[in-house]
Amino acid sequence: MSRLSEPENIYYFFCEPRPRKYKCGLSAPCPPKHLAFRLVSGAANVIAPKVCLEDQMLMSSVKNNVGRGLNIALVNGVTGDLLEARTFDMWAGDVTELLKFLRPLHEGTLVFVASFDDAATKMNDESRRLFEELGSTAVKELAFRDSWVFVGAKGIENKSPFEQRMKNSKNSNKYEGWPESLEMDGCIPLRPPLDH
Repeated sequence: MSRLSEPENIYYFFCEPRPRKYKCGLSAPCPPKHLAFRLVSGAANVIAPKVCLEDQMLMSSVKNNVGRGLNIALVNGVTGDLLEARTFDMWAGDVTELLKFLRPLHEGTLVFVASFDDAATKMNDESRRLFEELGSTAVKELAFRDSWVFVGAKGIENKSPFEQRMKNSKNSNKYEGWPESLEMDGCIPLRPPLDH
Protein backbone atom coordinates (compact mmCIF):
# COMPACT_ATOMS: atom_id res chain seq x y z
CA MET A 1 0.00 0.00 0.00
CA SER A 2 1.53 3.32 -1.00
CA ARG A 3 1.41 6.23 1.38
CA LEU A 4 0.88 9.80 0.28
CA SER A 5 3.88 12.04 0.73
CA GLU A 6 3.61 14.60 3.51
CA PRO A 7 2.47 17.67 1.45
CA GLU A 8 -0.09 15.63 -0.50
CA ASN A 9 -1.34 14.11 2.73
CA ILE A 10 -1.97 17.54 4.27
CA TYR A 11 -3.61 18.75 1.08
CA TYR A 12 -5.76 15.63 0.93
CA PHE A 13 -7.13 16.10 4.44
CA PHE A 14 -7.40 19.86 4.74
CA CYS A 15 -8.43 21.13 1.33
CA GLU A 16 -12.08 20.87 0.44
CA PRO A 17 -12.82 20.14 -3.19
CA ARG A 18 -13.92 23.29 -5.00
CA PRO A 19 -17.62 23.26 -5.89
CA ARG A 20 -18.25 22.73 -9.57
CA LYS A 21 -19.50 25.81 -11.41
CA TYR A 22 -21.85 25.79 -14.36
CA LYS A 23 -22.62 28.34 -17.07
CA CYS A 24 -22.14 31.94 -15.89
CA GLY A 25 -20.87 30.57 -12.55
CA LEU A 26 -24.20 29.07 -11.47
CA SER A 27 -23.98 26.44 -8.71
CA ALA A 28 -26.32 24.07 -10.59
CA PRO A 29 -27.02 23.51 -14.27
CA CYS A 30 -30.18 24.89 -15.84
CA PRO A 31 -32.79 22.43 -17.13
CA PRO A 32 -33.05 21.83 -20.88
CA LYS A 33 -34.54 24.71 -22.90
CA HIS A 34 -33.51 27.24 -20.23
CA LEU A 35 -30.91 30.01 -20.41
CA ALA A 36 -28.38 30.41 -17.59
CA PHE A 37 -27.76 34.03 -16.63
CA ARG A 38 -25.91 36.17 -14.09
CA LEU A 39 -26.41 39.91 -13.67
CA VAL A 40 -24.20 42.15 -11.54
CA SER A 41 -25.02 45.81 -11.01
CA GLY A 42 -22.22 48.34 -10.93
CA ALA A 43 -20.71 49.27 -7.59
CA ALA A 44 -20.44 53.00 -6.89
CA ASN A 45 -19.13 54.68 -10.03
CA VAL A 46 -16.03 52.47 -10.19
CA ILE A 47 -16.83 48.78 -10.63
CA ALA A 48 -18.76 48.22 -13.85
CA PRO A 49 -21.83 46.00 -14.24
CA LYS A 50 -21.85 42.62 -15.99
CA VAL A 51 -24.45 40.68 -17.98
CA CYS A 52 -23.63 37.00 -18.61
CA LEU A 53 -25.88 34.67 -20.61
CA GLU A 54 -25.08 31.03 -21.36
CA ASP A 55 -21.42 31.59 -20.44
CA GLN A 56 -21.16 34.53 -22.87
CA MET A 57 -20.39 37.94 -21.39
CA LEU A 58 -22.90 40.22 -23.18
CA MET A 59 -21.92 43.40 -21.33
CA SER A 60 -18.85 44.19 -19.19
CA SER A 61 -15.99 46.61 -18.77
CA VAL A 62 -13.75 44.14 -20.62
CA LYS A 63 -16.09 44.34 -23.64
CA ASN A 64 -16.07 48.12 -23.18
CA ASN A 65 -19.85 48.32 -23.68
CA VAL A 66 -21.10 49.45 -20.26
CA GLY A 67 -21.60 52.91 -18.83
CA ARG A 68 -23.30 55.08 -16.25
CA GLY A 69 -27.06 54.58 -16.04
CA LEU A 70 -28.94 51.59 -17.42
CA ASN A 71 -27.06 48.80 -19.17
CA ILE A 72 -29.58 46.82 -21.21
CA ALA A 73 -29.15 43.66 -23.28
CA LEU A 74 -32.02 42.51 -25.51
CA VAL A 75 -32.14 38.78 -26.21
CA ASN A 76 -34.34 36.70 -28.52
CA GLY A 77 -36.58 34.72 -26.15
CA VAL A 78 -36.88 31.77 -28.57
CA THR A 79 -33.23 31.33 -29.64
CA GLY A 80 -31.32 33.01 -26.80
CA ASP A 81 -29.35 35.13 -29.28
CA LEU A 82 -28.23 38.65 -28.36
CA LEU A 83 -30.18 41.23 -30.36
CA GLU A 84 -28.62 44.43 -29.04
CA ALA A 85 -26.75 45.80 -26.02
CA ARG A 86 -26.86 49.51 -25.13
CA THR A 87 -26.18 51.90 -22.29
CA PHE A 88 -28.45 54.80 -21.36
CA ASP A 89 -27.04 57.60 -19.20
CA MET A 90 -29.79 58.37 -16.70
CA TRP A 91 -27.87 61.22 -15.04
CA ALA A 92 -26.91 63.48 -17.94
CA GLY A 93 -28.46 61.66 -20.90
CA ASP A 94 -31.78 61.99 -22.70
CA VAL A 95 -34.60 59.62 -21.69
CA THR A 96 -36.08 59.77 -25.23
CA GLU A 97 -33.23 57.46 -26.38
CA LEU A 98 -34.34 54.88 -23.81
CA LEU A 99 -37.98 55.24 -24.87
CA LYS A 100 -37.08 54.75 -28.55
CA PHE A 101 -35.20 51.61 -27.53
CA LEU A 102 -37.98 50.05 -25.41
CA ARG A 103 -41.16 51.00 -27.28
CA PRO A 104 -40.73 48.77 -30.38
CA LEU A 105 -39.75 45.54 -28.56
CA HIS A 106 -41.24 42.36 -30.03
CA GLU A 107 -43.29 39.87 -28.02
CA GLY A 108 -40.98 37.45 -26.23
CA THR A 109 -37.89 39.67 -26.24
CA LEU A 110 -35.91 39.17 -23.02
CA VAL A 111 -34.62 42.35 -21.39
CA PHE A 112 -31.59 42.20 -19.05
CA VAL A 113 -30.92 45.36 -17.03
CA ALA A 114 -28.00 46.23 -14.74
CA SER A 115 -27.63 49.67 -13.16
CA PHE A 116 -24.37 51.57 -12.81
CA ASP A 117 -23.89 54.73 -10.72
CA ASP A 118 -27.33 56.37 -11.18
CA ALA A 119 -30.17 54.67 -13.05
CA ALA A 120 -33.14 56.83 -12.05
CA THR A 121 -32.62 60.60 -12.30
CA LYS A 122 -33.78 60.96 -15.94
CA MET A 123 -36.48 58.28 -15.76
CA ASN A 124 -39.97 59.56 -16.46
CA ASP A 125 -43.45 58.05 -16.07
CA GLU A 126 -43.41 56.46 -19.52
CA SER A 127 -40.02 54.78 -19.07
CA ARG A 128 -41.12 53.40 -15.70
CA ARG A 129 -44.39 52.15 -17.23
CA LEU A 130 -42.49 50.40 -20.05
CA PHE A 131 -40.36 48.53 -17.49
CA GLU A 132 -43.52 47.64 -15.52
CA GLU A 133 -44.96 46.17 -18.73
CA LEU A 134 -41.81 44.00 -18.92
CA GLY A 135 -42.58 42.66 -15.42
CA SER A 136 -40.77 45.07 -13.08
CA THR A 137 -42.29 45.97 -9.72
CA ALA A 138 -39.27 47.83 -8.28
CA VAL A 139 -38.96 50.42 -11.06
CA LYS A 140 -41.81 52.48 -9.52
CA GLU A 141 -39.63 53.23 -6.47
CA LEU A 142 -36.26 53.28 -8.25
CA ALA A 143 -34.49 56.41 -7.00
CA PHE A 144 -31.19 58.28 -7.25
CA ARG A 145 -28.19 55.90 -7.12
CA ASP A 146 -30.21 52.81 -6.16
CA SER A 147 -28.69 49.53 -7.34
CA TRP A 148 -31.02 47.56 -9.65
CA VAL A 149 -30.86 44.29 -11.59
CA PHE A 150 -33.82 43.03 -13.57
CA VAL A 151 -34.76 40.48 -16.21
CA GLY A 152 -38.11 40.94 -17.90
CA ALA A 153 -39.81 40.09 -21.16
CA LYS A 154 -42.12 41.77 -23.61
CA GLY A 155 -45.54 40.16 -23.16
CA ILE A 156 -44.90 38.78 -19.66
CA GLU A 157 -48.22 38.17 -17.90
CA ASN A 158 -47.12 38.48 -14.27
CA LYS A 159 -44.34 40.21 -12.43
CA SER A 160 -40.84 38.97 -13.17
CA PRO A 161 -39.29 36.67 -10.55
CA PHE A 162 -35.88 38.09 -11.51
CA GLU A 163 -35.51 41.51 -9.92
CA GLN A 164 -33.58 43.07 -7.04
CA ARG A 165 -33.26 46.66 -5.87
CA MET A 166 -31.06 48.07 -3.13
CA LYS A 167 -31.94 51.51 -1.88
CA ASN A 168 -29.33 54.24 -1.75
CA SER A 169 -29.23 55.05 1.97
CA LYS A 170 -26.58 56.92 3.98
CA ASN A 171 -27.11 54.49 6.87
CA SER A 172 -26.57 51.27 4.93
CA ASN A 173 -24.47 52.22 1.88
CA LYS A 174 -21.36 50.12 1.46
CA TYR A 175 -19.61 52.84 -0.54
CA GLU A 176 -19.70 56.48 0.49
CA GLY A 177 -22.54 57.63 -1.75
CA TRP A 178 -23.72 54.31 -3.19
CA PRO A 179 -25.19 51.00 -2.05
CA GLU A 180 -23.30 47.81 -2.78
CA SER A 181 -23.46 45.89 -6.00
CA LEU A 182 -26.32 43.44 -6.53
CA GLU A 183 -25.78 39.99 -8.01
CA MET A 184 -28.53 37.75 -9.34
CA ASP A 185 -28.48 34.54 -11.33
CA GLY A 186 -30.93 31.92 -12.49
CA CYS A 187 -32.49 30.01 -15.35
CA ILE A 188 -34.94 31.54 -17.81
CA PRO A 189 -37.18 29.28 -19.90
CA LEU A 190 -36.92 29.72 -23.65
CA ARG A 191 -40.21 30.43 -25.40
CA PRO A 192 -41.45 27.91 -27.94
CA PRO A 193 -41.34 29.28 -31.50
CA LEU A 194 -44.57 31.00 -32.51
CA ASP A 195 -46.63 29.04 -35.01
CA HIS A 196 -47.48 31.00 -38.10
